[in-house]
Amino acid sequence: MESLNRLRIVMINTSDSGNIGAAARAMKTMGVSDLCLVAPKEYPTAKATARATGAADLLHRATVVDTLEQAIGDCQLVFGTSARMRTIPWPLMTPREAAQVVMNEPQGADIAIVFGREDAGLTNEELRRCHYHISIPGNEAYSVLNIAAAVQVICYEMRMNALASKESEQEGAAAPMMPLEFREWDEPLVTSEDMERFMKHFEETLLDIGFYDPNNPKQLITRARRLFMRTRMDRLEMNLMRGVLSTVQKRVKKEP
Repeated sequence: MESLNRLRIVMINTSDSGNIGAAARAMKTMGVSDLCLVAPKEYPTAKATARATGAADLLHRATVVDTLEQAIGDCQLVFGTSARMRTIPWPLMTPREAAQVVMNEPQGADIAIVFGREDAGLTNEELRRCHYHISIPGNEAYSVLNIAAAVQVICYEMRMNALASKESEQEGAAAPMMPLEFREWDEPLVTSEDMERFMKHFEETLLDIGFYDPNNPKQLITRARRLFMRTRMDRLEMNLMRGVLSTVQKRVKKEP
């Protein structure tokens, strides 16, 4: 199924290689095959291969990179998994709701689901790199899941939604749509790498016009990032915005 083929599971700084193997097994049972490891503490290991069982092939094809930027740079949609509330709330959804969003992405869009460290999860900075956050609504008294179990739950919801969509298409019924619909969008949505370039340009422009004080930043840039991530700009929209920013910078630098 195309919607599953474009999913990338990203695991950051995993300390126990057995969890990497178990996650690979969880992915393969649900038909997800793209695994990316960001600076794992130990890998490859015999332990990881043993825990992967029949998914050793997926494990051996896994990509290993040094930074989150390398893992998600070419992705148009990024989810971050977190069980903790942050200072500034980000768009939050369940795995089932996230699966519906994935089904509405345009063809060719690459999608990453990012999992953090076993003991600390994702940092605030890493979570800010994501369009949406996914939280599994577990037992309020004890909602901590092993990372491989979390991968299993989320991949399961992705598969179930893909199967439901396929059945609907075969029966001639329309698939359920989210309020934001990108299936028939006229331009490609921007990648994570493009968004980082834009945010840097935006911050530089605010500095040039004296609107932003880096010594007293408060939450200005974080809130601006949340706004733009929620907007989901396409390539032409981002070019338009960067053109405006460049013009503002030129005008300001010409002033005495």
